[in-house]
Amino acid sequence: MKYLKIIAFTHKQIELKELGKLVICQENLTPKLQQLKAEFQIPELFYLATCNRVEFVMATSHAVDKDFTEKFIEALQIGICDGYMKAFLSGVSIYQDQEALNHLLRMSCSLESLIVGEKEILAQVRKAYESCKEAGLTGDYLRMVMSRVVKTAKEVYTDTLIARKPISVVSLAYRKLKDLKLCTNARVLIIGAGETNRNISKYLQKHKFSNFSVFNRTLSKAQALAADLGGEAFDLHELKNFNQGFDVIITCTSAVSPIITPEIYSTLLNGETNKKTIVDLAIPNDTAPEVLEQFPVNFIEVHSLNEVAKNNLQERYQELVHAERIIENNIGEFLPLLKQRQIELAMRQVPEKIKEIRHRALNSVFADEVETLDVQSREVLEKIMDYMEKKYISVPMVMAKEIFVNNTHN
Repeated sequence: MKYLKIIAFTHKQIELKELGKLVICQENLTPKLQQLKAEFQIPELFYLATCNRVEFVMATSHAVDKDFTEKFIEALQIGICDGYMKAFLSGVSIYQDQEALNHLLRMSCSLESLIVGEKEILAQVRKAYESCKEAGLTGDYLRMVMSRVVKTAKEVYTDTLIARKPISVVSLAYRKLKDLKLCTNARVLIIGAGETNRNISKYLQKHKFSNFSVFNRTLSKAQALAADLGGEAFDLHELKNFNQGFDVIITCTSAVSPIITPEIYSTLLNGETNKKTIVDLAIPNDTAPEVLEQFPVNFIEVHSLNEVAKNNLQERYQELVHAERIIENNIGEFLPLLKQRQIELAMRQVPEKIKEIRHRALNSVFADEVETLDVQSREVLEKIMDYMEKKYISVPMVMAKEIFVNNTHN
């Protein structure tokens, strides 16, 4: 593993808002990486940028330290001033050899993420690697490393509970809604057009819900969300006059007093008496307590969801020990495979060298003697040479593998 090196800038040491200064514009990414590869004579390289990390993964024999990192970042020519450069260098993490592999595996298994157990990081790592592979920036070494990264992450996500239970309020709220088995043409009122409601409405849309009415204090924001959902937009003041009925209310606003009062709720019912559903993700709640006292309601609210999220996160952290064991086992399996591959690559030159020796013997060193042989003798000589060539090719490879296996088990 002596060639694997990683330069990592992450949320652990650097403010998230500052990390963006290290992101390379997508249009310039390939030429800049190719320039770095050539300038620093790095055989293999790939670059990863997410919302909470920027990392450079490379296979190189060069010493990688803070001095190298400073020159490396300067060579990117992305306009990092001296003040930020000092901050980045003080916060950089540099991994080498087996420590680098361990970091790459932990990162891809989301053990290094802001939210442990979020699977998106594996897809991001794979996409970053594939992009650099297509650009010719990587080779056989990082191919083997990435193959092990994917294998390990899949084992962690399959064989542990680290990603099983959701820990975002939005995903928990959607699961509660799903349990109610609502039909996809259910009438959904969305009150508030902020990020939370936008996210949960996207969940609903993804699962074929299509009947949306969006209310917001700023009508333009309601119109933007309604346009995305194929629904209708209304000013929040129109809520008290809405008489088209509903099946579900999803509300999340910044109001300091309840928006859904018994009077407004009664108007919204429009004479219907069956049990409705309210998903209230606001703090404080947008739903007045009297609504729950006076009407039959399936009430899903943010406080209880937050409690579930905390419990689920705790369970994820309890799974870390199992994930760490899987990573450790994969490192133990991978190191001998990598050495074997290095031997195979080195031994690839043996056949060509033997063929060169044969050609030189027949056509140069012993050319005069060969010329004196009759046809039958030359045929016998060719057969002997063919036989010896095959043996000389296979014997060193078998011996090398035997030595490797014996050393591995000792």
